[in-house]
Amino acid sequence: MTLSLYVDTARWRAHQQAVLAEFPGLVPVAKGNGYGLGNTRLAEEAELLGTPALAVGTAREAAGAAASFPGDLLVLTPCRPGEDGPELPSRVIRTVAHVDAVRALPAGTRVVVECMTSMRRHGIARTDLPKLPADGPVVEGFALHLPLDRPDGSDPVDEVSAWVRAIGAAGPAPAAVYLSHLSSADVARLGVLFPDTAFRSRIGTRLWLGDVDALRAGAAVLDVTPIARGERYGYRQHKAPSDGHLLVATGGTAHGVGLEAPKYLHGMVPRAKGLARAGLATVNRTLSPYVWAGRQLWFAEPPHMQVSILFLPGDVKPPVIGDELALTVRHTTTHFDRVVDR
Repeated sequence: MTLSLYVDTARWRAHQQAVLAEFPGLVPVAKGNGYGLGNTRLAEEAELLGTPALAVGTAREAAGAAASFPGDLLVLTPCRPGEDGPELPSRVIRTVAHVDAVRALPAGTRVVVECMTSMRRHGIARTDLPKLPADGPVVEGFALHLPLDRPDGSDPVDEVSAWVRAIGAAGPAPAAVYLSHLSSADVARLGVLFPDTAFRSRIGTRLWLGDVDALRAGAAVLDVTPIARGERYGYRQHKAPSDGHLLVATGGTAHGVGLEAPKYLHGMVPRAKGLARAGLATVNRTLSPYVWAGRQLWFAEPPHMQVSILFLPGDVKPPVIGDELALTVRHTTTHFDRVVDR
């Protein structure tokens, strides 16, 4: 029995087409765990979309996607001089974020130059633009990875425009600029300001996960055990808080269930909820992502490697072995046993 991801395929693909129509020149992104669907599946979907390029996270992901996607493969992680990596086909485009990395690559290597934006992650400075070699690697474009939030009220179009002008002042105007985290309206504004530059949005989460109702996760019930208040159970032999049932369901730490990335909280209400969750955790009370009969269940104890044990109160009719629990998980951190098209 498995942790499953069910896909309403027609609806899912209709959403992809809508995003593609909104962002002409879109470059799909397939990286990491493939947004829960797997990179091979996403590469195949990108080919169906007819996009000429697919962005991947690493050189090894590019090597893996080469058999599933026939077009250009853009590696998002900047390459470093002397790095150890797989053999890559000539249709792979490397990202470079330092002048010395450009100079270290063989002549003819296809590259996109990452620029240092207000994200402050990596990229060349504007003062480095004139230092890019005129020969050697083939610069096919520049990349601007922008922040999601702008609490200072700044305009992302202004930031991109400043970079496009700086690139043009240091050499030829950029033929292509790859963008992350700009709205379609902002991209359209840039197209009016710089009609000779192609602005191409790199999109992953919104493309693959934007229609939440097209995707549904389910976990098989492996066992159901009645338990009385005060009876002990599990690895740590905790006492049951009341009469009820212990449910063993598929999904554990190997799947990413129960693992949570740090969150940036905005406002008092999210902070208060975070404090409440932390307070409950100190007394071994942690809500799980599993749902049965419309009720979100508590973890009976921390998830095991491949299963989770859940507590179902006695006032709720329990499932039977083979039933399936709904669960809400973060797709970018979850590894499903299978993906089922419907």
